[in-house]
Amino acid sequence: MKPLSGLRILEFDGLGPVTFAGMMLADLGAEVLRLSRSADAGAAVFSEVGGEVLHRARATVRVNLKDPGDLARVLALVEGADALIEGFRPGVMERLGVGPAICAGRNPRLVYGRITGWGQSGPMANQVGHDINYIALSGALHAMGEPDRPPRPPLNLIGDYAGGAMMLVTGVLAGLLEARTTGKGRVVDAAMTDGSALLMSLFLALGARGLWSGTRGGNLLDGGAPFYRSYGCRDGRFVAVGALEPQFYAALIAGLGLEPDSAPQFDIPAWPAIHSRFEAIFATRDRDDWAAHFQGTDACVTPVLTLAEAADHPHNAARRTFVNPGTIQAAPAPRFDGIPAEPIAQPAPLSMEEALDRWT
Repeated sequence: MKPLSGLRILEFDGLGPVTFAGMMLADLGAEVLRLSRSADAGAAVFSEVGGEVLHRARATVRVNLKDPGDLARVLALVEGADALIEGFRPGVMERLGVGPAICAGRNPRLVYGRITGWGQSGPMANQVGHDINYIALSGALHAMGEPDRPPRPPLNLIGDYAGGAMMLVTGVLAGLLEARTTGKGRVVDAAMTDGSALLMSLFLALGARGLWSGTRGGNLLDGGAPFYRSYGCRDGRFVAVGALEPQFYAALIAGLGLEPDSAPQFDIPAWPAIHSRFEAIFATRDRDDWAAHFQGTDACVTPVLTLAEAADHPHNAARRTFVNPGTIQAAPAPRFDGIPAEPIAQPAPLSMEEALDRWT
């Protein structure tokens, strides 16, 4: 049995983070019911983006919240839910008739999870935006990329997923634990700006002590250090080097055929020159040759794999990190003892009547 087995969660379908959060909660065993826009609904307030991967493990019910009958049926589902998650701009759910106050009146123990870019309050709360905008405002984006080029967004991993969906899941789980003892739910306000700022906590702390500069590519973990960055190889592919600790750096130096004292690790003014030396050496061999060369050492050198290559890597294959039930996808994480790391396929859609029969 999975950890969240027995919990029922309503997901008001939307873009990006709420979809990912719904997938994670379903992967953990909750019965998640996706409420998705009816074919005849006039406003495009729901999304079908995600398909068989991001929508896995939960059934879909088509609804039109502008229809009084559908609205009444959705509120009936709320009465049988433990939590609800939604990702619309502030005020949208209230206007649709399923805001936190109305839902709490029907189900006082409901945990109401909300995720937006800017949060439910503040001068920008109703402004549009996307992942790149949220991490720009939190300071996270400025720290990423090359020093002489504009900041480069790290896909949409920091705002949408790490700072958004993961924070929403954490907040919902905390609310569910509290509701078990108090019988009262909570409203969870997960803002991607807040979440991405929280993810920068280490770097804020380092900066306060003068150990992190505001210059991109000039610090320990942002590619500035020659022993913590990626290098191009002869075949045009790359290796990643993460030799932070002195003993790991010593293994790296030995593996590159250099004298132990020829590239002092923390001689920061010498970092650009050391980087150039490493760059020239890594360019003499192919990526997989370097991977084999450093395999089994403490140098922390690994190949930079494409998504297709990652699925076939022996370590990932042994752990079944990726699975292919028709489409290659990451298996549920984290792992729990006795539970196979297999995603549940997307169930067939339900009619509203079928959903009500199961939940009421």
